[in-house]
Amino acid sequence: MGAGEIADILPPALSDKSARRPYFEVLYVTSQPASRWPAIAGEIRRLRRPEDAFVYEPILVGSFEDAFCAAAVNPAIAAVVLAEGFPYRSRHDAPVLRSVLDPLGEPEGPEGTALHLARALKRVRPELDVYLLSDREVEKIAGDPAAEKIRRIFYAVEEPLEQHLAVLEGVQARYETPFFDNLKKYAQRPIGTFHALPIARGKSVFRSDWIRDMGEFYGLNLFLAESSATTGGLDSLLEPTGTIKQAQDMAARAFGADHVFFVTNGTSTSNKMAVQALTAPGDIVIVDRNCHKSHHYGMVLTGAQPLYVEAFPMTEYSMYGAVPLATIKRAMLALKAEGRLHKLKMLDLTNCTFDGHMYNVRRVMEECLAIKPDLIFLWDEAWSGFARFSPFLRPRTAMGAAADLEAWLRDPDSIAAFEKQQAELGDAPSDEALVAARLIPDPRQVRLRVYQTNSTHKSMSAIRQGSMLLVRDVDFHTVEAQFHEAVFTHASTSPNQQLIASLDVARRQMELEGYGLVMNAIEIALKIRAAVNAHPLISKYFRVLGADAMIPAAYRQSGFTDYLAPGTSWADVVGAMREDEFYLDPTRMTLVCGTAGFDGTQFKGLLAAKYDIQLNKTSRNSVLLQSNINNTRSDVAHLIRVLVEICHEIEKRLADGGEAEQTAFASRVKSLMTDVPNLPNFSQFHEIFRGDAGRTTPEGDMRAAFFGAYHPELCEYVPLIGAECDRRLREGPAMVSANFVIPYPPGFPIMVPGQVLTQETIDFMRKLDVKEIHGYEKERGLKLLKPDAVAAREQR
Repeated sequence: MGAGEIADILPPALSDKSARRPYFEVLYVTSQPASRWPAIAGEIRRLRRPEDAFVYEPILVGSFEDAFCAAAVNPAIAAVVLAEGFPYRSRHDAPVLRSVLDPLGEPEGPEGTALHLARALKRVRPELDVYLLSDREVEKIAGDPAAEKIRRIFYAVEEPLEQHLAVLEGVQARYETPFFDNLKKYAQRPIGTFHALPIARGKSVFRSDWIRDMGEFYGLNLFLAESSATTGGLDSLLEPTGTIKQAQDMAARAFGADHVFFVTNGTSTSNKMAVQALTAPGDIVIVDRNCHKSHHYGMVLTGAQPLYVEAFPMTEYSMYGAVPLATIKRAMLALKAEGRLHKLKMLDLTNCTFDGHMYNVRRVMEECLAIKPDLIFLWDEAWSGFARFSPFLRPRTAMGAAADLEAWLRDPDSIAAFEKQQAELGDAPSDEALVAARLIPDPRQVRLRVYQTNSTHKSMSAIRQGSMLLVRDVDFHTVEAQFHEAVFTHASTSPNQQLIASLDVARRQMELEGYGLVMNAIEIALKIRAAVNAHPLISKYFRVLGADAMIPAAYRQSGFTDYLAPGTSWADVVGAMREDEFYLDPTRMTLVCGTAGFDGTQFKGLLAAKYDIQLNKTSRNSVLLQSNINNTRSDVAHLIRVLVEICHEIEKRLADGGEAEQTAFASRVKSLMTDVPNLPNFSQFHEIFRGDAGRTTPEGDMRAAFFGAYHPELCEYVPLIGAECDRRLREGPAMVSANFVIPYPPGFPIMVPGQVLTQETIDFMRKLDVKEIHGYEKERGLKLLKPDAVAAREQR
């Protein structure tokens, strides 16, 4: 291995980076014979100059199929140069090549034009720069709407150096990080600080005998780049007009949005900002009861009324999936029947869920817009911001689906499709007919309003709490002022400069190498799945659940069972992504540990304490493994070695302990895997918190209940275990929760303010064996509201 190769694999801090220039590859699609390709490549290489910021290598192919396949499988390609006149079919007879083309939506066809190829490439990899070389009337081509995907058009025989410079400029446009670049320059300036941030410039740190170790640990630049000023070359996160604004605009381009807000205190804040800006007191929001607590608290703040809808249960694993579309449609139709559909403002869902369930986002939006054409959509994609950069996952994202739906709305055939369905449904279709039909909205009525929150720090290279709020809303101008108010409400006036810079850099990385990084994360996940489930020892005690275990068959219309099922191809995977109501993100792996005698919390602690393996989410009998852009094959090897070691210890303990140990083990497994509590659904809001709610719809005034609990005289406590709780369940008066009760796991509210507690909820609480339950004090019991006292106070 040469010195240059060593430098490429060492972290930058350990290698000489002074002479390094980022490297990429450019795909040239040419009609020239293959015998000419070496000479063409040589001519391109001779255009390189020492002052070029980047180095690239030309890759030459001679057909549509070869070009499409190269872009799909080679993540190093950052730009494509198309010369007209190439054939469609590859000169290679490669069935495997076509197995890649077909699932990605480019089956064999007669059209192989450069513009067609440009559209196809941009659909799979929208970040690519595409250039066209033509010896025809380039002026006419430039004015063709079909050429909108082309970055620049050149007359084929002119200016090869300009082509070279254009390629470099295109990459530079993605490489630029306006805020980070400016922050680096700021850190090198001799700044005198007379503002309220003593740590800026680091003098109080490095001149101290007592805290200098912090400076040595973090390094000087961290402190040189600190400031509380928003002038003198810096910018304000609350009112960005300079480099932060530029960075946000570039993030909007990268993520397919119209606008982006940077958020420096997590997606919890992004969610609350969106709920505050888009809803008002009395508005109804259809929301997954199992969503992140920030959505619930957002509605407490605004006074919006939640209409909770339930996800399908996965009782065996003590977790919920996602909300079926039929459930959402029934809720909307019930509001319509009550004459209250006008009060419905927003649909608020988590995509993907913590456990990897991804909605068929476009279908959900289409069918909901068929019932209410101006419905706003808030998709919490905290866990799947990376999905934008995979063609297999992008259609399941809010921004990806919005782009597809937007294109459909512009297609004249969309009106014909709508009118055809209207004729089939008739003048007065029943609710059941509407639920059963795959509804088509009226393109003339639709107002497409889509918002997405994105925990950049959870799946990209951003510092913890770095988040983005993405907007694709045709009516954004009507709520823009409200969004600025939401920013003023929730954003710190002293945001962390390093965190903002990391959001800028994370966008740069994903635009330039995100395609390959996500591809690798998926590959890592598939290897973990295969290594665990196929290992003769590990699979006795552990297994990673497939789609067939995570998603009921009724929601897998394609028949897809699992990524590792015999005979499964990428065509099957993409078919499931397109057709199925729910799709399992391959990078999220539910590892069942209850069959090894461990509950999720216990196993998580063992992995962290003994084996230095960290993870987040647990359930009663499982843990969640996540592959991400940071993982390597070495991580997989370490995990498998650890699981083998744990399995050997189980085998030895069972063998040495004899029948008594084996009986105890079997009992433990039965307790974890069979004797599981039923998952409680949301019951109802107490009538005193129903206000003007409909007769058959379950929305309620959660805000009034939440703030009612601020008054001690309106509250009481009842022990969870005991005769009083049982008596109240049997005889009344109703027990009404005064606050949110959120056990970890599963991590969603099983009680919300104003909710009537049922036997189902109490039974679940009593069977919980987790240590962390937010909102519940074991010593005092359940905190309840006294409805009569609340009513009396309101009458005063």
